[in-house]
Amino acid sequence: MSHDQPRGGDADDPFQKRPSEPESPQPPPYPGAGAGGPAGGGPQGGGQGGGPYGGTGAGGPQGGGPYGGTGAGGPYAGGPYGGDPQNPYGGQYGATDPLAGMPPLANRFRRLIARIVDGLIVSIPVSALFWGIAWRSDPWDDQSKSTGLSIIVSLVYFVYEGLMLTTRGQTLGKMLMKIRVAMLDNGAIPEGRPGWTRAAVYSLPQIVPCCGFVFWLVNVLWCTWDQPYHQCIHDKAAKTVVVSTVE
Repeated sequence: MSHDQPRGGDADDPFQKRPSEPESPQPPPYPGAGAGGPAGGGPQGGGQGGGPYGGTGAGGPQGGGPYGGTGAGGPYAGGPYGGDPQNPYGGQYGATDPLAGMPPLANRFRRLIARIVDGLIVSIPVSALFWGIAWRSDPWDDQSKSTGLSIIVSLVYFVYEGLMLTTRGQTLGKMLMKIRVAMLDNGAIPEGRPGWTRAAVYSLPQIVPCCGFVFWLVNVLWCTWDQPYHQCIHDKAAKTVVVSTVE
């Protein structure tokens, strides 16, 4: 004889459940899931045939999963010289190779030599003119003269670099080393504000007593560890990159 009790809706028995009533339809667990369940598309990928992270399904706003997927037609499909102009740095969901589509980055040693050449081009004539005038008529002591010369050289270098970058993307030193400055998003010459911003961030802090040299040193060394574009601080401020003109 069976001792099993018929299952019912006795409220005194918390382990018994009343027959469930039909539930109202629930919305998909995330956008793009549709009626087919979670295999209908990922939260980033949408469309059909993708897993919960987009997989290889087509039609999502980023053309695949949130980490670069293989879907077609996403807005971040190209590099900084051929991709989304609103996302010049690649971004979290950018191309797997952020350097795709752009010229080769300039060698750091060539960049250093170009700076030395430009420094000599500016400082030698300015120093000769300054000391020629100051030696005969300026009453300042030698320390004041050195400080004044440093400020004048920095200002002249700012004007020199700003004019050269905004007109052709190269200073004389960069021409010699076959490198140039380009806008990161499209490779164009840094005309107008970007070129002057880059020149200002490099040159003008040097006229500030004490901390100016420290900032300049950190600035020029920044490209030695910056990835993936080898930018100095003045490049980041202007959104530029230094590339080779020789393929």
